[in-house]
Amino acid sequence: MVKLSKRMERLADMVTGGGCLADVGTDHGYVPIYLCEKKRILSAVAMDVRRGPLERAEAHIREAGLEAYIETRLSDGLEGLRAGEAHTVLIAGMGGPLTVRILSDGQEKLEGAGELILQPQSEIAKVRRWLSENGYEIVREDTVLEDGKFYPMFRAVPGSPKEAYTEEEYRYGRPELQHSPDVWKEFLGKRLEEQKGILAHLPGEREGQAARIRKRRMELKEEIRVLEKMLERLSAGT
Repeated sequence: MVKLSKRMERLADMVTGGGCLADVGTDHGYVPIYLCEKKRILSAVAMDVRRGPLERAEAHIREAGLEAYIETRLSDGLEGLRAGEAHTVLIAGMGGPLTVRILSDGQEKLEGAGELILQPQSEIAKVRRWLSENGYEIVREDTVLEDGKFYPMFRAVPGSPKEAYTEEEYRYGRPELQHSPDVWKEFLGKRLEEQKGILAHLPGEREGQAARIRKRRMELKEEIRVLEKMLERLSAGT
């Protein structure tokens, strides 16, 4: 049986069983193999934009004897998926802007999908905002600490959020949805200390750079305010 990293196992555990998984950027194909071996999904489409990773995935699928259940496709984002084909769409390990581009370009392919499992590597607020503005509600957030790095991830389903998101919620998520609050608290705390350290070592407003330094100082103070507010909400349980 295939062994997943902590991050990938947590993503796999977010998948609702019984349907077809579309794994965008499948790389080694480990997640669909893992879920098929556990009989959590009926089938999968493993897709990647690069031929090399797809060939590795194909080899691993053959080794697991799962060719009848997992199909591989060379695909840029959701291009190779048919509308309504997958119940779950998984996009992990890509930057936020690329994740948004894949979702935007493939919106018609998402018709009929019951859930999106997403783990953007950067600019996560852009992904949460896209979901909110395009008819998806985030129903579960999680944070994994692996090899010294924090990985936020979430599960979204069709439907509008019951309440509009605040700017800080777009950046860091909603405390009440967080599956690993202790890890999330550690993530926020470390981020807060980092921002305070940068602010403390920011140079004075030198001639010719005063406006830029002033702008940076204001940005850091705002980020510190947001992080402190999120930590207060977590402590208050709201």
